[in-house]
Amino acid sequence: MSPVKGKKKRATRRRAADRYVLRLYVTGTTPKSMRAIENVRRICEEHLHDRYSLEVVDLYSHLPLARGDQIVAAPTLIKRLPAPLRQLIGDMSDEQKVLVGLDLKPRTR
Repeated sequence: MSPVKGKKKRATRRRAADRYVLRLYVTGTTPKSMRAIENVRRICEEHLHDRYSLEVVDLYSHLPLARGDQIVAAPTLIKRLPAPLRQLIGDMSDEQKVLVGLDLKPRTR
């Protein structure tokens, strides 16, 4: 096996082994919050399969947790792992932006 092919295979295996740890902050059951939950779950199932954990946090019930994560708007999706930490704000309806924010798709210039 050539050195280039070996590196590509290791990188692919490493990406496949990455576990995504996500937290989605919402404000109750507002339409925007419900859309964000549906969109994040759909995107995760399509692109991460069983390689993610998603915690949905209602700001009304867990305000101290939101303060610790410095949440200033909702809905907000936080990608804790794999590094680097990222925050995405909105209802997550723009799938391409979410994929870039989760480092699942490269940024286009």
